[in-house]
Amino acid sequence: MKTLGKLLAGFWLLLLPAVAAAQDFPTKPIRLIVPFPAGGPNDIIARVIGQRMSELTRQPVLIDNRGGQAGVLGTDAVAKANPDGYTIGIVSASALVISPTMEKVPYEVSKDFAPVTLVVTVPEMLVVASNVPAKSMTELVALAKAQPGKFNFASAGVGGLPHLAGELFKLTAKIDVVHVPYRGAAPAINDLLGQQVQMAFLDLPVLLPHIKAGTLQPIALGARQRVPTAPDVPTTAEVGMPDLLIENWYGMVAPAKTPEAIVAALNRIANEAMADPSVKEKLADQGLTLAGDTPEHFRGFIDAETKKWAKVINDAGVPTAK
Repeated sequence: MKTLGKLLAGFWLLLLPAVAAAQDFPTKPIRLIVPFPAGGPNDIIARVIGQRMSELTRQPVLIDNRGGQAGVLGTDAVAKANPDGYTIGIVSASALVISPTMEKVPYEVSKDFAPVTLVVTVPEMLVVASNVPAKSMTELVALAKAQPGKFNFASAGVGGLPHLAGELFKLTAKIDVVHVPYRGAAPAINDLLGQQVQMAFLDLPVLLPHIKAGTLQPIALGARQRVPTAPDVPTTAEVGMPDLLIENWYGMVAPAKTPEAIVAALNRIANEAMADPSVKEKLADQGLTLAGDTPEHFRGFIDAETKKWAKVINDAGVPTAK
């Protein structure tokens, strides 16, 4: 019993500094890594939430843009940071799920990160060029089946979520359309507007101006429910394809070995920031849906997304570099 008592006393002595640190956290600026250049969706999300986190904690939240390799370089910087809670990142589905499935990356998601919270989901919308004679999913699928191999779908690059969204669409609808990859969403949209390609799944925010202008025809939204920024566009479930759920997402992570008490503190601060009405309004205007959850749920979500997209990659025969 004396030995057990000493062990328990030693355990609490080791735990007390971490608990005390979490109670005071943060006591200095937090570095928030964004694995993409300034101005993109990831950067906008981080700045809006980071500003509110700064107000709540009375400590600066410093945005550190680390673009490169579709988010992999900045995500790796989070993995290799000091695990004290003062360097965190808001990273993408591509860097946490898709790239590790398709190619060798310098980190192992399950071992190198402490998930904090899912931050936002970003619906992917299926649109067609103005010269495509289809205004509904039924019409588009019928058109593609009548002319196999004639139609193209654009993406923002090989292996990105818009590419895999198109592959999942092909599998779900049992159609033959040809993938045309671009180096980003902007050139893909330019060729959609120029009628060089016929359709694409892309992030809702980059499509909204063209939907409102009437220059692209929306077909369906790969989300669980309709969104206020495009209320007339049905979800994929509403058009008979409930398995065609395609949402990009961004989540907050810390380096592995960050003390659980500090992760819990970050989770509380981030969720409080996301609950702020002004934060909700600013991100809703961009077509983004705030999430917010527990570290445990977010880890399970990452695992489920990894399995989902690995199956799509395998079933569609998408080439990988692993």
